[in-house]
Amino acid sequence: MTKLLHIIASPRSESSQSNAVADAYVAARKANDPSLEVEVLDLWNCDLPEFDGDKAAAKMTFFGVGEMDGPRQSAWDKVVEVTQNFMAADEYVFAVPMWNGGIPYKLKQYIDVITQPGMLFGFSPEDGYSGLLENKKATVVYTAGVFAPGVDPKFGTDYQSTYLNWWLNVVGITDVNALRFQPSLLTADPQGDQAQAIERAKELAAS
Repeated sequence: MTKLLHIIASPRSESSQSNAVADAYVAARKANDPSLEVEVLDLWNCDLPEFDGDKAAAKMTFFGVGEMDGPRQSAWDKVVEVTQNFMAADEYVFAVPMWNGGIPYKLKQYIDVITQPGMLFGFSPEDGYSGLLENKKATVVYTAGVFAPGVDPKFGTDYQSTYLNWWLNVVGITDVNALRFQPSLLTADPQGDQAQAIERAKELAAS
């Protein structure tokens, strides 16, 4: 059985453009494969651990800095729990609106929590980072109110997809599809363009 982890980075619920497109994709995937197990992770309604001093110190022990004592181990156990849930999925769907050129801070917090040595990546001074996740795939829904690929820089710069593409590669997820609905505000037909984005999502899911 394939497990799909649907990660929601927008707090706008049914008003979110990224949620609408991602929901359509997931529904189409489920319709095409009824055995698909879907877990929804709404980053705005889950208890993400803060990556505080003890957790950062615990992480650094893997690089030979300090030792894993009781408080650090307790903090690390919380990180491992969240990370293992991510690792258990076979497929990922990210609903990601653009915030100030980048990604919402809740998604960045989640990435900072789960991107851990020995679980999502390896590292050596000779080879640098190496992703440890294998045979995983991801679909990322990118939305933006004003930005669109190829627009004049006065309408924004894309640190949204460039960052996520870099991170996915670092952890070993190289089978990545992108669905864009950009811009969602500066368009003559917002509803029509949204409908087209949803249709593209359904077509990708079917393929």
